[in-house]
Amino acid sequence: MDKLVTVKQAAEYLQIHPQTLYKMKEIPRKKIGRSIRFKESELEKYVEQNTVTPLPFYQPFLNSQPFNLKIPPENDMNYSGGTSEMPKGKSKTRLKNAKGVYTRKTKSGIKRFYISFYDPSGKRVRECVRNARTWEEAALARNQEIQRAFDVEYGVTRRKAKIRFEDFAFMYLEDYAKTNKRSWETDWHYLKSLKKFFSEFYLSEITGQYIEKYKKSRLKEGVKQSTVNRCLAILRKTLNLAKEWGYLPDDWKIKINFYSEKDNARDRVLSKDEEIRLINASCEHLKPILTVALNTGMRLGEILNLQWTQVDLNKKKIRVEKTKSGKMRIVPINSPLLSELLKLRRESTRHGYVFINPRTGKPFTTIKTAFKAACRRARVSNLRFHDL
Repeated sequence: MDKLVTVKQAAEYLQIHPQTLYKMKEIPRKKIGRSIRFKESELEKYVEQNTVTPLPFYQPFLNSQPFNLKIPPENDMNYSGGTSEMPKGKSKTRLKNAKGVYTRKTKSGIKRFYISFYDPSGKRVRECVRNARTWEEAALARNQEIQRAFDVEYGVTRRKAKIRFEDFAFMYLEDYAKTNKRSWETDWHYLKSLKKFFSEFYLSEITGQYIEKYKKSRLKEGVKQSTVNRCLAILRKTLNLAKEWGYLPDDWKIKINFYSEKDNARDRVLSKDEEIRLINASCEHLKPILTVALNTGMRLGEILNLQWTQVDLNKKKIRVEKTKSGKMRIVPINSPLLSELLKLRRESTRHGYVFINPRTGKPFTTIKTAFKAACRRARVSNLRFHDL
């Protein structure tokens, strides 16, 4: 079976920016849910049919003229050494106008690119550039290594190229949010509104004045101040991450003013009568979920992801693992909840998730419709599931 790779992995393979890869419609892709995947064979086929030009992340600082290497014809190459095909053998091929770049064949006949240069201390460095596929790529890799050695020797810190907010927002989502946050889809939702306003801005061009204009534009759209605050929190994290990754200078600072949410504090508590009416008005699959929420205070996501391996009916304890804080906690089981769980246990397969959707045979992903309908039938108003 042909292996599938992510957008990031495919972009690294082709040595291009992920946004550039999205625009290259000539490379076939697979859409799996919201994610895009590429076949390794299609990437290899594209590389064979096209010359991949590396992105000019830097200009070689040793030469006054921009590096422009043209591959000469076969008869313009210098051949030296013997005919050994051992790894790092004696057989070498050099280009007359590509100083410090040459090729060697491995024992199996695979051509590898090598680079050679002297570091600032006078020590000769020779390395194999395994990912290089052309003379240009190998030469650019040599210049990059020379620059890195120079920076290390003299403590030089170089700023990265300017980047637009839209491009860095993609990097934030792919390289940070999806790796570190289970709620990355929420970040993606907030980033959409931010990109709508800041898409053409370079990161360094985002100032406090433009942020205030963004806040004003969102309020005109009828968005609540609390929602604007969530977007501002993502913006602050994105900009701080850009500074940490070197896309903004170390002395860069910005102040983001959030709206006050003191007036938004809720203290909605169900009365005993409302609780009974809500349970009686709920459909069969919703009743046990509400019972768990009312008797444990667990969040909806924790309840829907609850598995029987986390429930100890003998010791009357629930081990909550996937928590918002990331820390496991133990929740006691009281008498009303124990009765409900024993009933569910008798009806279940005794393994897997506690709450299974009878229509799909899979865990519930949401109960929003059923909960709203139960509140309407019970005539319970202004109630969120989180209030339970």
